[in-house]
Amino acid sequence: MKWLDTLPLGLLIVAAIFLGLAPFFPEPHIVEKVRMLMNGTLHRPIDIFDLFLHALPIVLLLLKLLRMAVTAGK
Repeated sequence: MKWLDTLPLGLLIVAAIFLGLAPFFPEPHIVEKVRMLMNGTLHRPIDIFDLFLHALPIVLLLLKLLRMAVTAGK
């Protein structure tokens, strides 16, 4: 996961905030798509792609923070 180490933390934070939570009003897309996933109504390919697109920066940020915590303990 060396590629994850090369990603700047600041860039991931900005991407997670802006892409992960866009649009801010009336509610973030990721909230809507997760709600659709929980209700079993996430069927259309565009909705699945939208969930992936908005969740990716958040997942990458969490993975980087986890990796930083694990490697700092060594």
